[in-house]
Amino acid sequence: MLVSWRWTRVCCGSFAAAALLLISGCGGSGSGVITPPPPPPPSTAQFDLVQVANGFSAPLDLQQPADSSGRLFVVEQGGHIQIIQSNGTRASTPFLDVTGRGGFTSGGETGLLGLVFHPQYAQNRRFFVNYTRNIGGQLQSVIAEFTASPMNTDFADPATEKILMTVDQPFANHKGGGLAFDKAGYLYIAFGDGGSGGDPQCNGQNINVLLGKILRIDVDSPPAAGLNYVIPPSNPFVNQTGRGEIWLYGLRNPFRFSFDSASGNLWIGDVGQALYEEVDLLTPKQGGANLGWNLREGTHAYPATTCSQTGSALTDPIFDYDHSNGDASVIGGHVYHGQKIPVLAGIYVFGDFISGRVWSLTQSGQSWTRTLLLTTAGNDLAAIGQDQAGELYVARYSSGVIERLHQVGQP
Repeated sequence: MLVSWRWTRVCCGSFAAAALLLISGCGGSGSGVITPPPPPPPSTAQFDLVQVANGFSAPLDLQQPADSSGRLFVVEQGGHIQIIQSNGTRASTPFLDVTGRGGFTSGGETGLLGLVFHPQYAQNRRFFVNYTRNIGGQLQSVIAEFTASPMNTDFADPATEKILMTVDQPFANHKGGGLAFDKAGYLYIAFGDGGSGGDPQCNGQNINVLLGKILRIDVDSPPAAGLNYVIPPSNPFVNQTGRGEIWLYGLRNPFRFSFDSASGNLWIGDVGQALYEEVDLLTPKQGGANLGWNLREGTHAYPATTCSQTGSALTDPIFDYDHSNGDASVIGGHVYHGQKIPVLAGIYVFGDFISGRVWSLTQSGQSWTRTLLLTTAGNDLAAIGQDQAGELYVARYSSGVIERLHQVGQP
């Protein structure tokens, strides 16, 4: 599969991954002010990874609900969600198995791609996943809700599935996959541009389709007519031309994104086409922003575009980087708010799948500085997860290992 990924990348410039999907606001709330983060960690600080559990099959995501259980939930691309108990042992059976859902498909950039728990999971046991299926030859992305068992908290019956939406996919790559809730309790959903290479259908700039977007929906209010969710009235395209679910557009493959739990700011790692990877940072007031794809790749004009710009302004990433050092697939991370690594307090941590590098990103004036923290294996860093205490973990796709980010000399 890794050989297949490399062939696809070199020969057609698309972002098809070996089994990894990426190997491959007007409205809202909050101050709208980005508070500059602390300076980079001192050069004397050293970091490593402490193993938490192993033996997973193609882990792509790592989440922890706010239920005081201390459990970590690991998403496997092949269709299972596994549990790491608070004592570090693995549950003997999957928490959820979606392999039996009609048409479920995995491999390449398809499969079970993302997970998020409802903010009130401890009370309502609701959680949400992003997976792919093939129905009658049509590949689709599915956003679905499930409910954990009231009798066995380590099990969720697949029959509790409630499909919120399906989106037809024109090609087999660029599916996005991330899910997250903001401070207001709205669910955000990341979709890639639909695939192939270079966005041939111009989905990124088309506000009448959901591909190449980050969506925002309400999953708590009574559903609107014809929908299994509600479109928040403060979304930027409500009562205007365009799909009301859209929060941001002009994205290529936003595989992983997160909210800073302190500021509410949205951080996105958007995987590039062939030359540049980008990190985007948006305040809660920037709904409706156009992040530029496929007019731009990072901050650079994309010369092969045949698409027309939608809207008058493009929002540049705060940071982009090229592939000259072997980096080629950005993995969005989190702002660190844990207690075990004081030198990273308030700092964004992200990585790259292909090189396996993990960095911090800090601001000084108008410029941003990327600082190397450590390097994992190449073609292995699939996700950076965060627990309820703010500690960070990595999911290693090829190794099947979950590890905690650790500062040498600290707990």
